[in-house]
Amino acid sequence: MQRLLVRAALGVLTAATAPGVQPVLAHAHLTRAVPAAGSTIQSSPTEVDCIFTEALEPRFSALEVRDAAGKRVDSGNMHLAPDDPKQMIIGVGHLVPGTYKVIWHATSVDTHRTEGDFTFTVGP
Repeated sequence: MQRLLVRAALGVLTAATAPGVQPVLAHAHLTRAVPAAGSTIQSSPTEVDCIFTEALEPRFSALEVRDAAGKRVDSGNMHLAPDDPKQMIIGVGHLVPGTYKVIWHATSVDTHRTEGDFTFTVGP
């Protein structure tokens, strides 16, 4: 039995390190946002979109937008895009010129959690 387990473990190790095999990412990392992180936009967006590397579990993920004073300015209606489980969306009201902070917590469907934040600016 022990030999069988050793052979199985070696087989898995060999398959995982074989050329052309790509590692599986186990965490949802932010790849893109609209508005983009660090960007200055000329008019208020109607929503903030965050796109991740992995499909998300909406019950354990969150997205919020805060103004420079720390007050939430989003609608509280975070949801995943109907055609893309990697995309979190939240509506925002009219944003006056200023800097806004987007705070996210993403739990991938395999239950790994990541979090982060970024800012964008609405210009005059």
